[in-house]
Amino acid sequence: MLEQAGLSFSVMPGSFDESSVPLSSPETYVKILAEAKAGELSEKYPDSWVIGADTIVLIGDTILGKPGSRAEARTMLKRLSGQTHCVFTGYSICCKSKNRYFSESVKTEVLFKDLTDDEIEWYIRTKEPFDKAGAYAIQGLGTFLVKSINGSYTNVVGLPVCEVIEILIKEGVVVLEVEG
Repeated sequence: MLEQAGLSFSVMPGSFDESSVPLSSPETYVKILAEAKAGELSEKYPDSWVIGADTIVLIGDTILGKPGSRAEARTMLKRLSGQTHCVFTGYSICCKSKNRYFSESVKTEVLFKDLTDDEIEWYIRTKEPFDKAGAYAIQGLGTFLVKSINGSYTNVVGLPVCEVIEILIKEGVVVLEVEG
């Protein structure tokens, strides 16, 4: 998504143990995870601007993570069928050497269509649900599951691009060149 916005960057996987963070409110939880991920990499690259993010799916009071099995994916998709759920993404942007730190969370409401058992089984067979919170990818084949959204599409994909780029522009990391 950042490439689509014209930014160049490097992807650097971290080793932060997400299970070390206790559950709290969804907004706080994803923000803490994003801050920990960005903080870990900013220690290694203190002169670089680092972006960390984490996304969860919440339906009712239940957080839906990444399904570990076909049965778990089926259960998640049946639970989401015909219902509105919330997607929370926490993001953190920092540059340690400049002592600049920003973090926030964004919420988007997503309404799923009523899914048939055949649709669920077909989607599970694509294997797309297995690396995605809530067992779906709105940017992939899972787009057919979504009837409507209220909020940021890119937030559901996993990074609220508008908010992130606004900070990068404000901090002078991204410079908009206007001819004329």
